[in-house]
Amino acid sequence: MSNKSDGKKLQEKLTHKWRNVWDILDKVEKEKAFAINEEYKTFLDKSKTEREGAMEIIKIAKEKGYISIDEIREKGIKPTPGMKIYANNKDKAVALFVLGKEKLEKGMNIIGSHLDAPRIDLKQFPLYEESDFALFKTHYYGGIKKYQWVTLPLALHGVVVKSDGEKINIVIGEDENDPVFFITDLLPHLAKDQMAKKMDEGITGEGLNVLIGSIPYKDGELKERVKLNVLNILNEKYGITEEDFTTAEFEIVPAGKSRDVGIDRSMVGGYGQDDRVCVFTSLKAILDVELPNKTAVSLFVDKEEIGSVGNTSMESMFFENMVSELIDLTEEKYSELMVKRALASSCVLSADTLAGFDPNYPEVLDKKNSPFIGNGITLVKYTGVRGKGGSNDANSEYLGKIRKIFNDNNIVWQMGELGKVDQGGGGTIAYILAKYGMEVVDCGVPLLSVHAPYEIASKADVYMTYKGYNVFYKN
Repeated sequence: MSNKSDGKKLQEKLTHKWRNVWDILDKVEKEKAFAINEEYKTFLDKSKTEREGAMEIIKIAKEKGYISIDEIREKGIKPTPGMKIYANNKDKAVALFVLGKEKLEKGMNIIGSHLDAPRIDLKQFPLYEESDFALFKTHYYGGIKKYQWVTLPLALHGVVVKSDGEKINIVIGEDENDPVFFITDLLPHLAKDQMAKKMDEGITGEGLNVLIGSIPYKDGELKERVKLNVLNILNEKYGITEEDFTTAEFEIVPAGKSRDVGIDRSMVGGYGQDDRVCVFTSLKAILDVELPNKTAVSLFVDKEEIGSVGNTSMESMFFENMVSELIDLTEEKYSELMVKRALASSCVLSADTLAGFDPNYPEVLDKKNSPFIGNGITLVKYTGVRGKGGSNDANSEYLGKIRKIFNDNNIVWQMGELGKVDQGGGGTIAYILAKYGMEVVDCGVPLLSVHAPYEIASKADVYMTYKGYNVFYKN
């Protein structure tokens, strides 16, 4: 009898089993988890594009007392510990800072996420008429399965810069009284050849044409009357012409609001959760920070889904430039060496999502090393493709520090990797931040159906990720 008891104690001492968040939440915390996810769904619905996300972050930050770095510079304000500052990069990327007691040169605690999500963009000259239909030609953005986007109700979000320089924001398809748009598909009765193709060939990129109208303009002597009628409607409502499409950024996204998933309402289903779930949780976490020892930073960048290229991405000089500005504002004498020390001494959570274990597709996932939905915030030592190509690969010392912070603060966490070794892979912004010498590890929310028009997250993981980011800033 004692041998069995001793064996059980030894097993409990030496072996490890990941915990399910729902098992450790009491009634009060469970209510908090559900309440935070209501906030999260609202944020998702207001942030269907990177521009909308950036503007929502700035709006919320200003309500919480954040001040623009441009205003600080223009008014000659001297930043002091505890001051809350935001920087806007072309309405597509944002950085939030809460200045710490220690000098910036001593490093920062940074959480970096990305605002962009896979979608379908309009081409620069998209509108055309074919067989008495008006359609938009498109170019998809990021890694999508093209067949998932047909026969869905779609919305149009974007911005137009007119010939006189006026900028107009346009959203069609989100209000319940708005029309929606569709990409059509073949009926199965006539899809013999289509269904014989590989999945990635059944629907082509050039075939993702969006159906937007079918009523012709009344003048029967004109050509392309359906196209003209669409242009006339857009002109009457927004004052734009066909040429204005060439200076526009329009995105096609799934229409409608995010929803609870499951009879127990334990999950959230919605568009763009990769990576806006980490955007929301890191935003909420930094809004709780008042006077940290080290400066707290929340980074929200663009273009991660296409390789972090461009002037609003993590590869741009935006963040480095903002750190330089802050050192210039806070120090008696500016030094480039101070900037380099501030960056190299920083600690980072690269906040991105990961594929959670899906029992429908066990063949591509390593069950022993995949994160499970509902088991908490996920640490990812390495991402990359196959032989860790393109990975940051965090070191044991830094992982040990994060592990201790989480354990000491009762954060339910787990480890994960993106699928079986030879199956594929992916990357994040971690390696870009690591090039400064920062300590970086990927850390975020596991999802089901990543990069699909609708992704699924556990409300428990959303809540625990917020708590994990919160203690990272404070410890």
